[in-house]
Amino acid sequence: MSRVIADLAARYRAGATPAEVVASTYDRIAAHDDPALFIRLLPHEQAQAYARALHGRDPASLPLFGVPFVIKDNIDLAGVPTTAACPAFAYTPMVSATAVERLIAAGAIPIGKTNLDQFATGLVGVRSPYGVPRNVLNPTIIPGGSSSGSGCAVAAGLVPFALGTDTAGSGRVPAAMGNIVGLKPSCGLVSTRGVVPAVRSLDCVSVFASCVADAKAVLDIIGAFDAADPFSRRTQPARPATKATRIGIPSDAVLATCVPAVRTAFATACISLRALGCPVVEIDYTPFADAAESLYGGAWVAERTAGVGDFIAAHPDECHPVVRDIVLGGRTATAVSAHRDRYRLLELRRAAEAAWALCDVIALPTVPEYPTVNAVLADPVKLNSRLGIFTNFANLLDTAALSVPVGTMADGLAASVTLFAPAWSDAFLADLGAALHARVGHGLGNDRAASVPAARPPSGSGVTLAVVGAHLTGQPLNRQLTDHGAQLEETTRTAAKYRLYHLPTTPPKPGMVRVAEGGGHIQVEVWRLDETAFGRFVASIPMPLGIGRIELEDGRVVNGFVCESYGVVGCADITSHGGWRAFRKATGI
Repeated sequence: MSRVIADLAARYRAGATPAEVVASTYDRIAAHDDPALFIRLLPHEQAQAYARALHGRDPASLPLFGVPFVIKDNIDLAGVPTTAACPAFAYTPMVSATAVERLIAAGAIPIGKTNLDQFATGLVGVRSPYGVPRNVLNPTIIPGGSSSGSGCAVAAGLVPFALGTDTAGSGRVPAAMGNIVGLKPSCGLVSTRGVVPAVRSLDCVSVFASCVADAKAVLDIIGAFDAADPFSRRTQPARPATKATRIGIPSDAVLATCVPAVRTAFATACISLRALGCPVVEIDYTPFADAAESLYGGAWVAERTAGVGDFIAAHPDECHPVVRDIVLGGRTATAVSAHRDRYRLLELRRAAEAAWALCDVIALPTVPEYPTVNAVLADPVKLNSRLGIFTNFANLLDTAALSVPVGTMADGLAASVTLFAPAWSDAFLADLGAALHARVGHGLGNDRAASVPAARPPSGSGVTLAVVGAHLTGQPLNRQLTDHGAQLEETTRTAAKYRLYHLPTTPPKPGMVRVAEGGGHIQVEVWRLDETAFGRFVASIPMPLGIGRIELEDGRVVNGFVCESYGVVGCADITSHGGWRAFRKATGI
């Protein structure tokens, strides 16, 4: 998979400047034009001041040199108000949150503070007086929360990464809704000093990115023990995995709670995990489901009350009514009930050990469905609760979690799977998540990955590349070409020596195979990239596809997409359509 942060570093080595990158970031934000995404976009000049601070530095001297990012507005940035999506709550911190400090010290450039479900209470992204950020895949669908603005900023390709928080799934649900990666670290790995508490003993700072490698690069910077944070934990050795990573999944009865499209996408993802050499075993999901259900019960809601309940009680009319009622509901908990809830949690952790004895990683759909904004507004509590059935348990049962895009469903929405492993398995989990993301061949999340536009090769220079399917103009993966600075040179056909097949992938793709006889003409586009961009692009292509030599109708031979013959066994032959676009138009696929 291509890495946006690495691509940006390459552009800096080639002579780009942080000032140029900041300017292009603000241009993208203006073009995106979503007034509900930011609670506070830093003035352009303020962001440029961070860029100027890098002037004269060697880009190689800082791991995140000149990388723009945004911050959920329950995380402090020095000198900028923190609102937690409640204007009356706003305060201006003198120092940044520990995670933000570490990112800026590593060369990253903060751009703004993003919208969220008020006080990080919700998984929907609609509980904010600042509006509902626009889902870039379908504006009628919720953006997910509570880190709605941060997820949408990365999904829209405005910044390479964003900080969110994740107590119940707030760093994973928006990733699923936006077709990007959401990384929830082990509890205590990243300091929460400078974060407005939701459930303080469970809160995590999370990372959104277009690919796992970028999310992990950010975690490598912010994941450090903080002696000033009583909830920070020193890293422990991860539990060693078995020789073949065993994947635990719930029973069909549990998965039946998902809508059909999600069930189908999850089954396909499990096939991909098996193809990676990971045996898949069924586990008893009961303790995980029970823990998930308990998160909005006594002890944990009471922690929300302990965090911001006094403020909400004093300003009830200035808070979102759903958030107000949830948080103030914790006042009914007693010390006795809180102890009982914690005892019950210990019982569930012990019960979960039976599942972990069978597997190294648990895989689940990130969300069971993708509700519309209108549906959530009409039934704000029930649908929010449903979104957490596969996310709420993570921090209660002390796991790391990583949500990964695994394809596009029939309705055009993004399929997402979350991988869970016991605490301190973050690096191992990232390796598996990256392998899965590469295996499904789903590009850079939503294929709008933010980067400095690559320099276009001079006319006649560089490498030509013929594309036949999902990379054609207007198709789902075309942005992978344009983000690498590729230029479309012509639309033409191959020599009559090829057969075209429909591969069972998400998003849909064809496979083109050269044959000795009985071939046909296939429509292709020929693009031109510089040599470096070509190499990066080719490295991201999943099997059974690859780059070979293709003969065009006029006799020229160019580089182009081909498919290994084993990959089309059992696949529908669609050669008679003459090309991928004609096939999709005829079939509606």
